[in-house]
Amino acid sequence: MGESNKMNENNIGGFKAVKNSKYALYDTGESKKSSKKSGFGKTVILPFFSGVIGCAVVLGACFGIRPIRDEIFKAQPSISVKKESSSSDETKGVVTQTSLSDYSDTSIYAANKILPSIVGISVEYTVNSGFSLFSSIQQSGTATATGSGIIISKDGYILTNNHIVSSNSSSSYYEVSEASKVTIKLYNDETEYEGKIVGKDEQTDLAVIKIDKNDLVEATFADSDSVKVGEFAMAVGNPLGMDSSITCGVVSAVNREVTDSDGKKFTLIQTDAAINSGNSGGALVNSKGEVIGINTLKLSGTGIEGMGFAIPINSTVDITNELITYNKVRRPYIGISGVDLNEETAKHYNLVVGVYVKSVEDFSAAEKAGIKPGDVIIEVDGKKISTMDELTEIKNTKQINEELTLKVNREGEEKEIKIKLGEQP
Repeated sequence: MGESNKMNENNIGGFKAVKNSKYALYDTGESKKSSKKSGFGKTVILPFFSGVIGCAVVLGACFGIRPIRDEIFKAQPSISVKKESSSSDETKGVVTQTSLSDYSDTSIYAANKILPSIVGISVEYTVNSGFSLFSSIQQSGTATATGSGIIISKDGYILTNNHIVSSNSSSSYYEVSEASKVTIKLYNDETEYEGKIVGKDEQTDLAVIKIDKNDLVEATFADSDSVKVGEFAMAVGNPLGMDSSITCGVVSAVNREVTDSDGKKFTLIQTDAAINSGNSGGALVNSKGEVIGINTLKLSGTGIEGMGFAIPINSTVDITNELITYNKVRRPYIGISGVDLNEETAKHYNLVVGVYVKSVEDFSAAEKAGIKPGDVIIEVDGKKISTMDELTEIKNTKQINEELTLKVNREGEEKEIKIKLGEQP
């Protein structure tokens, strides 16, 4: 027994000894040591681990309660990324990540800023019909249209689209007159105000209306030349007669060249903010609620979504002043009709590249300067041209009574002719 005890005592504490000698712990007096360890565990180890577990439970409960968790970590509602330093003032790429609550606040601010400056416009037209299945007697009736406008002065001047107030058209079946009545509805005002058309311009699709009311909230204009692709955009107006509606999106493109159904060309701001019937004449604004454009066109059809267009506000300022001052836009005028000659066409007719003068109007600036039918205009103020659009673009940079220098090819010989621009009738 003594030998056995000594052997097991020498191996005690080893996992192997405990495993191979079932009673070794008792035979060697290990029970006393075990008893001492058991007492130590009860008095020290067990309370220690109980405390750890208790702390874990409390912390777990705290982290499960959001206010407590946020207070612990001082949680913020958004993440900000510092703007990358650059020698240029231009923003390059995404520089700020923001929360949805910040985006919502931006929309609310912009809407509150611009809505008091947006009006609803209702227009009545007289429609005369000269065709009937039963009679050739002319019949007449009324038609209505709705749109939007922007208050541009405290004393009642309103900017809108020409196509809202001027639907003059005719066909073999009917004729639509000029607007016979214009009614204006202000933001949060049930009173209807009679509007007077001050001036309109078909070429730019702009018009100005006046109402007899003061202390209006005029809109603030932004610099539309500084608009960037991707920036916030809000369209505001009265689509389908639903007053004071807003839609949000971004600027999809700038300087977008668009040709409307009548063949007129415009350079516009493109946006994916929804623009619907009745939005025309309303505002496209930035995140500050400042007007960057006037909603005027949209593309529609199968497979087309989110393609609306606005006239840049910078391009409207001079036109607006002209309409208010002169009731029309005074433009410099040459007085010719022309045909574009590209290389292929010019070669076919044995002519040179340029603008072929098809006709010259009587008493026009062109006639007075000596321009003749058959001349080919090849340069304007030293710039080579090949289209009427190029000629018009250069001409429109001039004022009435200023000179324009044309170089023409007449029967193979080049001549330089100076024209004193007249006023477009």
